[in-house]
Amino acid sequence: MRKNRMLTAFALLVFAFLIIPLVIITITAFGEGSAITFPVKSFSLKWFLKVFTLKSFRISFLTSLEIAMLATVIALIVGIPAAYALARSGLKGKGILKSVFLSPTIVPGIVIGFVLYQFLVLTFQIPVFMGLLAGHFMVTLPYIIRVVGSSLDQFDFSVEEAAWSLGCGKLKAFFSVVLPNITSGISAAFMLAFINSFNNIPVSMFLSGPGVSTFPATLMNYIEYNYDPTVSAVSVILMAVTVLMMVLVDKTLGIAALAK
Repeated sequence: MRKNRMLTAFALLVFAFLIIPLVIITITAFGEGSAITFPVKSFSLKWFLKVFTLKSFRISFLTSLEIAMLATVIALIVGIPAAYALARSGLKGKGILKSVFLSPTIVPGIVIGFVLYQFLVLTFQIPVFMGLLAGHFMVTLPYIIRVVGSSLDQFDFSVEEAAWSLGCGKLKAFFSVVLPNITSGISAAFMLAFINSFNNIPVSMFLSGPGVSTFPATLMNYIEYNYDPTVSAVSVILMAVTVLMMVLVDKTLGIAALAK
C-alpha cells in the first residue's frame, strides 16, 4: 500500500513537472504588459491578434505547413512499403537494416542539418524549398517506418495469405486486407511525423534561405530581438491546434473509430 502511494505521488510530480510550465505559458499569453511576466497584472487578447498580423509569421507558418505535409505524405508513400517489406522479409540482417532506417532519430539533428547543408546546398545547389523538403523527409521517414512497423509486427499475416489462396492478388490483398488493419498505426505515424517535421529546428536552420524560412526558425529569430507575450500566444495556438488534430485523427482513424 505504501509503495502504491509513493508511486502515485511520483506520477503526480512528473505530471506536474510537465503541465505546470504549459499552464504558466498559457497565462502569460493573456498578459497586457509588453514583456512576459508571471503572474499577469491584467488580461488582454492583443498578443493573439499580433500573431495573425505579423506577415513573417503568416508566410513561415504556411511554408512549414506545406513542407511538413508534403514530407509526411512522401514519407508515408515510401515508409509503408518499406515497413511491410521489413516485416515480411526473412533476411538475416534485417535488424541492421532497421537500425540504418532509424539512424536519423539517433544522430543529433544539428549533425544531420550540417551534412544535408554540405550535400544538398553546397554540392548540388538545389533550391531552398526542395532542400528543406528533402531534409524533412529524411527526418520524418524513420518515424513512419518505426510506428507502422510496430503495427505490422502485431498483424497476423495468415489473413493475407488466406486472401492469396482465395484468388486475391498480392497488391489487392495489401490494400484490401493489410492496410485496413494497420490504419491506427498509420494515423499515429502521420501525427508523429507531421508534428516532428513542423517543429523541427536544427535541419530547418541549416537549410533555410532567402525568402524561405520555417515557422520555428522565424519564431527563434523573433525571440532573439523581442521578449513580448507574442511568443506565448503562438505557443498556446500551436498547443490548441495539436490537441485538435490528435482528437480529429483519433475520432476518424484511430482506436475510437475502430471501436464503433
